[in-house]
Amino acid sequence: MGKAPLDGRRAVVTGGGRGIGAAVARSLAGAGARILVVARSSSETEQVAADIRREGGLADAAVCDAAEESAVRQMGDEARTRMGGVDILVLSAGIAASAPLRAITTADWDRMMNVNARSVFLGAREFVPDMVARGWGRVVAIASTAGLTGGKYIAHYAASKHAVVGLVRSLAMEILGTGVTVNAVCPGYVDTPMTERTLANVAERTGLSRAGALEAVLATTGQDRLLTPEEVAAEVLRLCGEEARDVSGRAVVVGAGGVRA
Repeated sequence: MGKAPLDGRRAVVTGGGRGIGAAVARSLAGAGARILVVARSSSETEQVAADIRREGGLADAAVCDAAEESAVRQMGDEARTRMGGVDILVLSAGIAASAPLRAITTADWDRMMNVNARSVFLGAREFVPDMVARGWGRVVAIASTAGLTGGKYIAHYAASKHAVVGLVRSLAMEILGTGVTVNAVCPGYVDTPMTERTLANVAERTGLSRAGALEAVLATTGQDRLLTPEEVAAEVLRLCGEEARDVSGRAVVVGAGGVRA
């Protein structure tokens, strides 16, 4: 039997307790990587790690607020102690919300920027220098198509995801030629608990049924269905492999029609 493509690699996945992050953790583990599943909920991270171990993979869990500087530093120390280093970093922690501009408070804005953008900056700063020193690393941030095109009633969300894309592109230029790649994956709407909350919010504001809210939301991106977390995870896995060693600074769109850079 051939060697799994990520055998011997060590990966941290933030936002790994559910949705896209959990699917990414399982996908990387299935390819042979040892995983540290990171999120704010210990019950969720422990469950994902246990599921991976039950399938024969290697996984531990850690609790961390990815938007808090001291917590990320502590998690970095924990990751290095448990695994000896980190080769792959997937930054999947995030939130979503929708509101017209006049209804977005400064607290709403700050929370969106902290969870979606600051967390990517803190995670990258914690782990990328060590990757550069070792001459190999993969960083993938989960952004959004909204981070490339914007969208109605999501000014703060879209701005936070634009920030993620800008950070990824800039960091990729900064570390070009080091053996470390940095990319963003930009999915449309994905079948996750976060999207369910969005649909509930739309239904409440408009009086639409869940099906009507889904149709309205998908129409904003041209999707004919929700993506699955596994479809997004498949692209993350590709970017973490050796064949993607020359792919860096990209914002890769994952839509119902396939993948495009």
